[in-house]
Amino acid sequence: MIAKLLAPFYQPQGWGSRCGLLLGSLTPWSSLLLRCWVAYAFWISGLLKIQSWDSTLYLFENEYAVPLLPADLAAVLATAIELIGPVLLALGLCGRVAAVLLFLLNIVAVISYPDLGGAGIEQHKEWGVMLLVCCLQGPGKLSLDAWISRYFFPVNVGAIRSALKRENA
Repeated sequence: MIAKLLAPFYQPQGWGSRCGLLLGSLTPWSSLLLRCWVAYAFWISGLLKIQSWDSTLYLFENEYAVPLLPADLAAVLATAIELIGPVLLALGLCGRVAAVLLFLLNIVAVISYPDLGGAGIEQHKEWGVMLLVCCLQGPGKLSLDAWISRYFFPVNVGAIRSALKRENA
């Protein structure tokens, strides 16, 4: 009974297998969408910081309790990460590095701003999960990282197989 129910998912010509192939072909697009979605949120935040720099400095001096850094330096670093990181993340250029930087900035933002509120905490959790996925899975096939890797550092599968055979022999 169970085998009949599961068969379409495991047979090469089953409808479940075909659906799996279709969904698998959408994976690069979902990675791109995820990267762009979270990059947009940080990009807008960076633009707001740079558009009213006096307000940004005031907030970093009086509202945000950023640990270990002077307020001026923290403001410059946060703004730079929020303007450069999203561009790199959306393009998939040094995608994992950009995701890690934005992930750490997200953690510092939650720690340093006590009046964030419940909705703000939830939003930062969502961004954190999205960035964690980008960190762990990388930027995907639709990224400059993948293009650079494919065209400038191609993998010679035959050489790898022969090296593994020699190693195992």
